[in-house]
Amino acid sequence: MSGRARMALCAWAATLMASCALLPLVDPATWIIQAAFLLAVQSGVGAAVRRVPLARPLTVAAEALTALVLLTLVFARAQSFAGLVPGPDTFRHFAELLRQGGDDIARYAIPAPLESDGIRLMLVGGVLVIGLLVDTLAVTFRSAAPAGLPLLALYSVAAGLSEGGTDWLWFLVAAAGYLMLLLAEGRERLSQWGRVFGGAPRSPGAEPARALAPVRTGRRIGAVALGTALVVPLALPAMNGGLLAGTGGGVGSGGGGGGTISAVNPLVSLRDSLNVDEDRQVLSVRTESSDISNLYLRIVSLDDFDGTTWKPSKRKITAVPDGTFPTPVGLGPDVERTRTRSTISAADWYAQDWLPMPYPPSGVDVTGAWRYEPVGMTLVGDHGQNTRGLTYDVTSLEVRPTAEQLAAAPRPSTAMTREYTELPDSLPAIVSDTAREVTAGATDAYDQAVKLQEYFAITGGFEYDTQVQVGSGSQAIARFLRDKQGFCVHFSFAMAAMARSLGIPARVAVGFAPGSPQADGSVAVGLRDAHAWPELYFEGIGWTRFEPTPNRGSMPSYTVPDAPGTTLPDAARPSQDTSEAPAASASADESCTAQDRKEVGACASESPQAALAADDDGPKWYALLAWALAVLLVLVAPLAPLLWRTRQRSLRLGAHGRSPADAAARTLAAWQELTDTAWDYGIAPQESGTPRKAAARVVRLGRLDPAAAAAVHRVADAVEQVLYAPRPRPGTGLTEDVLRVAAGLRATAGRGVRLRARLAPRSAVRVTWAAAARWAALSGRVSAARPTLRRPRGRNAES
Repeated sequence: MSGRARMALCAWAATLMASCALLPLVDPATWIIQAAFLLAVQSGVGAAVRRVPLARPLTVAAEALTALVLLTLVFARAQSFAGLVPGPDTFRHFAELLRQGGDDIARYAIPAPLESDGIRLMLVGGVLVIGLLVDTLAVTFRSAAPAGLPLLALYSVAAGLSEGGTDWLWFLVAAAGYLMLLLAEGRERLSQWGRVFGGAPRSPGAEPARALAPVRTGRRIGAVALGTALVVPLALPAMNGGLLAGTGGGVGSGGGGGGTISAVNPLVSLRDSLNVDEDRQVLSVRTESSDISNLYLRIVSLDDFDGTTWKPSKRKITAVPDGTFPTPVGLGPDVERTRTRSTISAADWYAQDWLPMPYPPSGVDVTGAWRYEPVGMTLVGDHGQNTRGLTYDVTSLEVRPTAEQLAAAPRPSTAMTREYTELPDSLPAIVSDTAREVTAGATDAYDQAVKLQEYFAITGGFEYDTQVQVGSGSQAIARFLRDKQGFCVHFSFAMAAMARSLGIPARVAVGFAPGSPQADGSVAVGLRDAHAWPELYFEGIGWTRFEPTPNRGSMPSYTVPDAPGTTLPDAARPSQDTSEAPAASASADESCTAQDRKEVGACASESPQAALAADDDGPKWYALLAWALAVLLVLVAPLAPLLWRTRQRSLRLGAHGRSPADAAARTLAAWQELTDTAWDYGIAPQESGTPRKAAARVVRLGRLDPAAAAAVHRVADAVEQVLYAPRPRPGTGLTEDVLRVAAGLRATAGRGVRLRARLAPRSAVRVTWAAAARWAALSGRVSAARPTLRRPRGRNAES
């Protein structure tokens, strides 16, 4: 391996080792594999271009273009030409993803979910940018010491964000990568200097010699760089909140009423706490309500839809109100309601940042540091507060609107409609088209909502399947509507998006479906009761629950209009097979038997996060590899003749030594480059002529000016000296003469001839000739090595 190739490999490894400091920030850490592969492709393109060689700025531009194409292929295929050529829509999509990533960073706690394409783009794109800088400084410009600055920046960002106890480990890994890069550069330079730095041999018993100057310098650079890397993160200002807050970090500051919500997305929390296969009990509920079919424990509402997933908006939080909570937004005085008290106990192992409560709550008696979010009427833990082993009392309202009240609801306010009907441009058209088709003939928003619920739960042919992998990309809802398989997350996400497309304010609630009644009068809520459902807003009633997921929960009574011919089942009956055991049996897939549930891992979990964990829309590694190779082929194949000629010109004019022994090879190489350049401009070589006649022919056909003509004859004279003189005089200035001839040929040629000589040079056919010659030589060696069978002669042949 050449010294430059070794440096490129070390630069790739050093960048990856420094990137390991980002691993604790995101879960899972599989993004590092994707980043390593893309960085390897980028570095490989740089190594290939440097072998041509091209000018240093062109090398950097080639690597930057490769990084852009790779990021387009991974993150913006639908917004690019042919899936890989970036255009204006591509850059707009990148800007949207970066904005989304910034919002997610402010919202999530460490570790943030990898399902966020914005965060993934920041990670992978950042590694590629840092890798480009390191490769440019250390390999292209052959200066490894400044390459520590981007590595230091990468580690410093990670160290400033992370509050874990393993920062020292990532520091050592990043430092080892940088030292490896410095040592690789020192080895390459020492190999060029020769043995003068090898040092005099030591005699037996002599004291060890001091370190050589280059080694001492490398040690000093390493010590200074490592010391800087250690001190700089300590001097950075502390950052808290959202992704910047580790375990125990808060969602607000102080004990007053300020601050904003920046707790982890509940879907991510549910993945950590609920996405297991054993149906363990999460909560125990004792309630005054006589009908537990409507006892949904709501954790939080997701009202921000970016086209990929639903998530909670970043909202202001205040202190928990003393006494009775304010009346829920939109709830009018004419709607029947009953106040119910419930006592909820969380398991000792269940640590949820949000407080599960029936909706809408009207009062909470809970200990600990909790904050109140007025819009969603939710409680979120402050400074590490969670539900682990907590017992609390919740007073809630059982709101019982009628179908007539919902049908007669006036249009929501402009502000409510604008905020809760917003849809991204990336949402596939099939969502709104299907919504209009399903609700055709509906007379009001309530009728539309009921038709949507009926479509998903009964008439649409959807199947409840906890093992389906629908994905989390922009096409996830479209795929769900096409395949008609999924579970609560898919049903709720799709219905909420379709309701918004019809102008109905909608959001998604995450929590638990009604649990299983116990002999002691309590209700056990298990892992398999994790659920998501849509909430639609009706003026005068407020946020109203719907249940589109078949075999889960219960359909509210107000969703069954008093109209003949409805296909909806009796609302008093839960949508499961039985109402007595809504959790353990109905929450699992129907194909999962009771015996299977006894075995850990026999049945799939059905927590909302399970749908988001499968990024089925992302490219597989082998598809990515194939696309990357195709991109390189598309980019390199048309430029292959140009790259080969550039490489040959560099070798012929600069690869030979300057000693008298190298004079012949240097002169003949310069002559071959001159004749090939003339061939590229249409003057085919004649091997039978002498160098003097060939020079005259080039001057005549190329219409060269006197300076270029004299240069041709000087090169021809040098060739004749090498071929015929008994003591040839070494030629001087041959490289300048060849370049002068090339400039003269270019000056007299037309635009089309110049373009062909540059992009499709005729002399590139020598590659084919060389390949044919090597094949013939290989065939000859194989034939010579093959044993020959000779026919015996004489009497022995007849016997």
